[in-house]
Amino acid sequence: MTVLANSTPRAAHTVLATRLGTVTVVREEGALTGLYFPRHWPRPDRTAFGPRTDEGFGDVASQLGEYLDGDRSVFELPVKIKGTEFDQRVWELISGVPYGETTTYGDLARGLGAGTDPRDVGAAVGRNPLCIVIPCHRVIGSTGKLTGYAGGLDRKRTLLEIEHARALRAGHAPAARLW
Repeated sequence: MTVLANSTPRAAHTVLATRLGTVTVVREEGALTGLYFPRHWPRPDRTAFGPRTDEGFGDVASQLGEYLDGDRSVFELPVKIKGTEFDQRVWELISGVPYGETTTYGDLARGLGAGTDPRDVGAAVGRNPLCIVIPCHRVIGSTGKLTGYAGGLDRKRTLLEIEHARALRAGHAPAARLW
């Protein structure tokens, strides 16, 4: 994932059909800035999406399709993420969770240092503007239970199953799922 420096934003968006339903993809100056499911929570600011166009999103559509088919484990897309310093630290940690594996909000909090509240981490995870690309679906509760996901728990489960199946085929995942 390549993070581009801030520039004068010229946003545009498209809507892609996927096996998980439609997703709205937003870009600014060639960098991916948002990937949202219908009824995404929290609701994104749609006025920042710019005009709709189907041009210039081929790389996103292709890589997202490959990922959802179990043929891709890493996205190679330029991204520009906007958030607080804390949010960006959390998103960076999430990006480091290996494909096919999960972590907990508590583990992420410990990774950020003493005194970090897992609930604050959970709130930052929820503000992730690039679901799937920044794999917040890999964050689960401390008991192994699936917890909130902007696209809904069914989508979160499906994403984890896609990754688990591919990792299992490659010999990189335990045979039993924890969620």
